[in-house]
Amino acid sequence: MATHHVHAVLPDEPEKATLEGKNKILGFWLFLGGETILFGSLFATFIALRDQNNGGPTSQELFDMPLVALATLLLLTSSLTSVFAVLAMHKKNLKQLQAWLTVTVLLGLGFLGLEIYEFMHYYHEGHKISSSAFGSAFYTLVGFHGGHVLFGILWIVTLQLAAVKKGLTVVTAPKFYVASLYWHFIDVVWVFIFTVVYLMGMIGGKVG
Repeated sequence: MATHHVHAVLPDEPEKATLEGKNKILGFWLFLGGETILFGSLFATFIALRDQNNGGPTSQELFDMPLVALATLLLLTSSLTSVFAVLAMHKKNLKQLQAWLTVTVLLGLGFLGLEIYEFMHYYHEGHKISSSAFGSAFYTLVGFHGGHVLFGILWIVTLQLAAVKKGLTVVTAPKFYVASLYWHFIDVVWVFIFTVVYLMGMIGGKVG
């Protein structure tokens, strides 16, 4: 029922059609700036502590790069599907928007599943949050990002459920748009995690 009026009333970029929508987007960019500073602090802490393993397993002994690469592929693909979702919104196609967001959520859940499996494997190898400074820094950074992924999934699902009743309007469109921005942000953060934590961890061991 809510989809009948979508094509008639929505402009080409519904997320920016109202002052409220523009303010939401601007405010969210400011929020992401704060998040960037927070993650930057966690990265700096990890870099300072990554060699302090207290006699436990090192990153070279722990990291399962094929598993991490698969998780990375899932998350980066989900970023692409979220782009398709926004494009569907600009075409005023609520059905396609919902479909692409569902794929995004499923890929995000796949990423979280692999990360949980990874953490369980590390735990059994003696790599715990309390076992060393390296463990604390690793789980804080990677786990904090995983929490952001979970929040993003819940956020998108909530918007999808709301859109079933409210449809796609100049009020709901900015919410989808900022959720997409958030999803891109956590994908970019993961690229840095993959590089700094995993790749540098493995290369550092070979160089050393």
